Parts: sequence; C-alpha cells; structure tokens
Amino acid sequence: MDLSPEEKIAGILVPLFALRTENDLGIGDVAALREFIEWAGAIGFGLVQLLPINEIGGDNSPYNAISSVAIEPMTLHLAPGSPEELREEDFGTVTSKVNLTSLRRGPVKYHRVRKLKRELLERAFGNFQAQATETRRRAFAEFCQANSQWLEPYSFFRALMEVNGERETWDEWQPEHRAEESARTWLAAQSAEERKHFAALENFFCYVQWIAHLQWRELSKLAEERGVALMGDVPFGISYYSADVFTHRDIFALDWSGGAPPERYFKDDEFTQKWGQNWGIPLYRWDAMRACDFQWWRQRIRGVKRIFHIFRIDHILGFYRIYAFPWRPKENAEFLPLNWEQMLERTGGRKPHFAPRDDSTVENCEANRREGEAYLRIVLEESGSTRVTGEDLGTVPDYVRPNLQSLGIAGFKIPQWEVKNEQVVRGENYEQLSVTTYAAHDQQPIRQLWAEAHDNASPSAEQARADLIKIAQFASIEPREGLDYMRDFYPAIMEALFKSNAWIAVLMITDLLGRKYRFNVPGTADERNWTRRLSSTVAKLRKSREVRQRMKLIGDLLKKNGRT
Repeated sequence: MDLSPEEKIAGILVPLFALRTENDLGIGDVAALREFIEWAGAIGFGLVQLLPINEIGGDNSPYNAISSVAIEPMTLHLAPGSPEELREEDFGTVTSKVNLTSLRRGPVKYHRVRKLKRELLERAFGNFQAQATETRRRAFAEFCQANSQWLEPYSFFRALMEVNGERETWDEWQPEHRAEESARTWLAAQSAEERKHFAALENFFCYVQWIAHLQWRELSKLAEERGVALMGDVPFGISYYSADVFTHRDIFALDWSGGAPPERYFKDDEFTQKWGQNWGIPLYRWDAMRACDFQWWRQRIRGVKRIFHIFRIDHILGFYRIYAFPWRPKENAEFLPLNWEQMLERTGGRKPHFAPRDDSTVENCEANRREGEAYLRIVLEESGSTRVTGEDLGTVPDYVRPNLQSLGIAGFKIPQWEVKNEQVVRGENYEQLSVTTYAAHDQQPIRQLWAEAHDNASPSAEQARADLIKIAQFASIEPREGLDYMRDFYPAIMEALFKSNAWIAVLMITDLLGRKYRFNVPGTADERNWTRRLSSTVAKLRKSREVRQRMKLIGDLLKKNGRT
C-alpha cells in the first residue's frame, strides 16, 4: 500500500482480543477483525492498529510473547471449513461440550478459550494427516521448509512445554529439558514410540502456524482491497521465557532485566514510581548479534512485514539505551521497601542503570545515538517498503527524536504530554512524520479521566484534571461551567487531533466510542489486564443509532481535515 507521509490518514487502535462477534469463541479473532476493518473503512479510517499478535504465555500479555515470530493460535477463526480440515461434525462435537453463551459473556476467559481452540485445531490436524490432498500436503511442506529457521526451534520448544505441563518457564522444567542440547540428548534416548509422539507434537504446532499464516495473509489482502492499512506492533524486547531465549542464549544477557526508569506519572503503581518498570526482558548482546549479521532481528521483521503494511516498535528508545535491573520481576515485591543502600547490599553492588551507558555526558549521548542508529538501520533495511513508526515516549534523550526523523521513522505525540516552556504544543506544529493519539493501550481513556477529574474523592483526581486541562488547551476549549463531555468536549478534541500536522492520527477504540474501560494497567499483575472486551459486537456497533450518529460526526471531521 502507498503510505506516504504526504497523505494524512487516521486510524483506530483496538486490541484484537477485545472485539466481539455473535459467533466468536470467547475472544476476538481474524473473523472479528475482518468485520471491524469493513466498519472502520466505511467511516473513513484508513488504518487499523493492533497490539502484538505473537503467541502469548501464561500472563496473557501480548508484550511478553513466547516467540518473536509465531502467531497466537487464539487469533484464528475456527468454524466448519476454517481451517479447511475442520469438519462440521468435529466442530459440533467439540463446541457442544462448552457453554458458548457463558464463554462469550464478559471478559476473555483465557484458560477455557485456549483449551477449546486447541481441541478444534487438533481435530483439524487429525483430519489433515488422514485425508489431506497432495496439493495441500505440499503447501504445508513448503511453508515448513521456507520458515524452518524459526519454526523448527519454536515447535521443539512448544513440544517441550507440553511435556512440562504447558509451562513456558523453562528454568523450572525437568533438569534435562532446561537447555536445548541436553533436551535433544534426552529425546534421542527415548523409546521409538515416545520420539514419534514428540515429533507429532512438533508437527502439530507447525500446522497451527501454517493455518495462522494463511488466515492472516488472507486478512491482510482483504484490508488492502478495502484501502485500510494494518499496523502491527513489535515490542523492543522478547520474553525471558520464549523459544528465542531458550534457543539463542548467546545473543541475550540473561542476568539483567530490561525496563524503564522511575516514572512519577503512574500514580497507581508504587514500584514504578520508586524503582521503575521491570519488564523482565533479557538485554541484548549486540556484539553477538552483530557477529551473525543481526539474523534474529531480520527474521523478526520479515515475520511482521508478511502481514502488516506498517508497524510500530514499542519502546524504540531501547535501541539507544535501556534501563536494566539486576533482579527479575518476581522479586519486585522484595525490593519495594528497600532503600538504595539496602538494594546494593542485596544485589552485591549491582544497581539499576541505563545500558549500555547512561546519557550523563556528551560522549555517552553520541555513542548511544550512533549505535542506536546503526541497529535501526538494520530494521529499516529488512522492512523494505513497509513503513516503520516508533513509540518514543517516557524519558526521552534529546538526540532520539531528531535521529528518528533523520531515519524516516515516525515518532509518537501524546498531546497532553507534548509541553514546551510550560505550554502545550499546538497540533499544527507537530512534525509531519509523526503519529498522534490521546491514549495508547496502557493509558486511561479520556472519558475515564473526565470522570475522575469530577470525583474529588478519587486519588487520581488532581492528575486527571491536569491532563484534561492540557487536552483542552490542545483543542482550544475554554473551560466553563456546564461543559458536557459528549456535546462539547468530544467533538472539539476529535477535530483537534485530526487537524494536527501529524501524518497519522490514531484513536483508541475506547476514546472513539466514548467509553471508560481500560485494557491494561502498566506495572501491575492485575488479572483483569488484557481481558476486557467491547460491550457490543461489531455488528451492533454498525446498527446502533447512537454509534452511527457519533461516527457520522467522525466521518465528517475526517473529510473536513483531509484524512480520508
């Protein structure tokens, strides 16, 4: 697709799991996304942004995937004939054992959804093994061969997970399974029957990825036909408990955990305010990556650009330097009450710091800029014509944004955070090569900020009011008594975003619909994170009189401001 920054567009950010259809299996999937793309395109949006679609682990976070390439099986649409090998009788037999009404109601019930979709995929795979045509078998074999570099170690890791109770925590597996070499030695010593069973597991996981590839590629083509670009998401890091780390430990520094420095903005998380965000991602050994021509990153980018027309790198600052913790996230609670001296005593003198170096000197800044640019040039080289954007928020060194601009990478603008000399930066002053949005998946919807700002009993009321004042200034809204959110505030802030000079203006689905619910609270292990679904199906959004009226306003604003 032609995604030139010369042509302004607007998009919607929606977590795939949050979408609903009348016939889904308890979670949003590619069929729901197909409906959503049609709806968004009809309004006038030219882009749909997603969170990462890689296979998730036990914490259900899309930013803590167990593979940098493998697609999450729960994103697949499973129905009779989809995949081709899933027969109507198989589908009926499996789903008849499940209360689908209960499964579809409320938040995502990951354990139940995962179990149901796994059984359906196993049925399809069994039929494929027994009855697939030669053409179909050849297509599967060609996929496996073309993707063997990542698919073989991934399927081996997934089969080992199976043997170890479906846990990705490889350092807690049976001792002989905790390293690839010893695990393969263990497998070779098993009986012929056990080796055959293990190979069947590997083959099954390869089959699932083949089906995922087919469904997502088909979806990507449909989006192109509708003139809607798909925007993917590439987290800077990868989970400690991933097939990548298990297989390629030489390119990761496993004794440090990447994250972000202390941040006062997150008032609801004491650890983040005191110590920072400890994501638990291993740091990269860039020297080892350079020695193999950055093949791991190249492979990762190839996987993304097969499906997406544009992608966002989450925490792109990590390419320049990343905040490193000398302890794993599971120890955060133990470190929370400690002071600096107690922490150093506990870690043997190792301390949280920016790696490979901080920005305390001109020389350090230049070294970080130079190395970060070199790594990003590898990403750009591999991405080819696929456009790249970068989430450059948080504690941002002065050299980062100019460097991203010089590379042709669009950074992000959160209007209430874009303040210079105590004045909110006007949208007309944004760089053309930028993406602007009021909220990402980690932030509170504006409607919720409005509610908190008007609730004096809320501990976040002061922060919410401060944010709303900045948003009002950005949208040239004069504060007055009786200001109504939907009548007065909503239309003005929407137009201000669309009117900005930024290439892409993105609305979180909750902000577009004027909803209060949140998908994730950073730095917390709240079981509600990543589970919230939209209250309506896509079809009901299309039919709702209230939503239609609001989308008529949005469509008119998109046309007025040249974003259709």
